[in-house]
Amino acid sequence: MYGNTPYAGNDSTDRAAQPPALTPDQRRELRRGVVGVAARTREFLPDEYVIGTELTAGMDGTPHAFVAVHPPIGSPVSAGIAPDDGDFEREEGIISAEDREEVARSLAAQAALQVKQSLDSDVDATAR
Repeated sequence: MYGNTPYAGNDSTDRAAQPPALTPDQRRELRRGVVGVAARTREFLPDEYVIGTELTAGMDGTPHAFVAVHPPIGSPVSAGIAPDDGDFEREEGIISAEDREEVARSLAAQAALQVKQSLDSDVDATAR
């Protein structure tokens, strides 16, 4: 109607051109990888930080996974993972151990920085 549908400008409703949905095994594998990132991130941060995951599909139907960290004060930070078809064929899983480590460290550092930037300069640091 307004051109904001996935089929806008397409005279046919042929869904063969759309990316296929994830199989249940692929969805489990993606979920396992994202939960691994969240678990590793939790190891770097104290309990006051809230960490969550979400699996969604983009406008074109491609899968996207997100890991978000909400620090006790400051803005939340997140990382998105959009696997390719070839990622589902790797033996090490959709998200490699190296990538999980890198994303977890980055999220933890960004969340800690949000807290640091949110604190006033007159507040004494609790640890040096």
